Amino acid sequence: MRNPLSETIVRIQPSGIRKFFDIVSEMKDAISLGVGEPDFDTPWHVREEGIYSLEKGRTFYTSNSGLKELRSEICNYLYRSAGLTYQPESEILVTVGGSEAIDVALRAMLDPGDEVLIPQPCFVSYEPCTILAGGKPVAIRLEEKDNFRLTPEKLLEKITDRTKILIMPFPNNPTGAVMRREDLEPIARIVEEKDLFVLSDEIYSELTYGDKRHVSIASLPGMKDRTVLINGFSKTYAMTGWRLGYAAAPAVILKQMLKIHQFAIMCAPTTSQYAAVAALRDGDPDVEMMRESYDQRRRFVLHAFKEMGVDCFEPEGAFYAFPNISRFGLTSEEFANRLLREEKVAAVPGTAFGACGEGFLRVSYASSLKNLKEAFSRMSRFVERLDREAR
Repeated sequence: MRNPLSETIVRIQPSGIRKFFDIVSEMKDAISLGVGEPDFDTPWHVREEGIYSLEKGRTFYTSNSGLKELRSEICNYLYRSAGLTYQPESEILVTVGGSEAIDVALRAMLDPGDEVLIPQPCFVSYEPCTILAGGKPVAIRLEEKDNFRLTPEKLLEKITDRTKILIMPFPNNPTGAVMRREDLEPIARIVEEKDLFVLSDEIYSELTYGDKRHVSIASLPGMKDRTVLINGFSKTYAMTGWRLGYAAAPAVILKQMLKIHQFAIMCAPTTSQYAAVAALRDGDPDVEMMRESYDQRRRFVLHAFKEMGVDCFEPEGAFYAFPNISRFGLTSEEFANRLLREEKVAAVPGTAFGACGEGFLRVSYASSLKNLKEAFSRMSRFVERLDREAR
């Protein structure tokens, strides 16, 4: 029989995150610090709006771009949060999660062989989506000594005549690193000088800690026309299952993204779109409450790692810690597998986010303090056991 499968698809590896999630789902008494999903319920007023939309029979298709009302609220949000001005009719596309926005942006912009620069460690979808779009992924290794930030030197090292897109995955999953304005400005200058485009994944933009808030690279001079800004509702408003995201982009790019979206998806879920309008209009207090809770957990996690003698870069965004476990002499995969098997605590090997994640572990603190305390008690016991084995 003729091979029914695409060799391109066969060569792509499945997500390393989902593998551990699937194991944990069938393991009794296991605590998962693996999947990046808020443990909060979607705020009631947001759920209520979704329920009301169903009661009113609003179960029809929306326009391909999304509800006009929602696109207008997204524009209002981007203006008040980042000082960005977009046109709801031509520069906003509502998608099925931020992941679809990433996919259609790359497919709309890449020709075969175009290179996409991907700072790693990073979200698992960028590389396979680049390959599926016919592009060539080029990894840029981010290092702990640089606070896992992209430096101008590292960027310049990887640019070639085929480079077209730079992905900016900040605040970063899995490290929790952020790029402040002073970090972004030299990157923006290089992007302009080399005539590149930016795909800026800002899904964690509201989950930053400390006095300085998130700055979008699109807000820097000359960058809005070169940037596809990706965001969504899953992390900020605890709406993962609603599957809703969006892209904000120059009309010339968005027009082609919309074409792909039309044929592949039609439109994002109608009920979710009505709920998202309520989230953007009235959800700021909910976001602040969740951010304060994550920050409390973040401080607990950093203290717990320090107490057990494990070095951990201080995350300034998202809800992940990325401890360095290289001193134990185990690969990231071995460490995570043993931790799960021996103590029933699930964390994700750093290598799930790129080869340069070797020696690290991603720990999500989007879990209750009660669960975190129990998980770290078990993890501390595991680390003590590893130290005894080494003696």
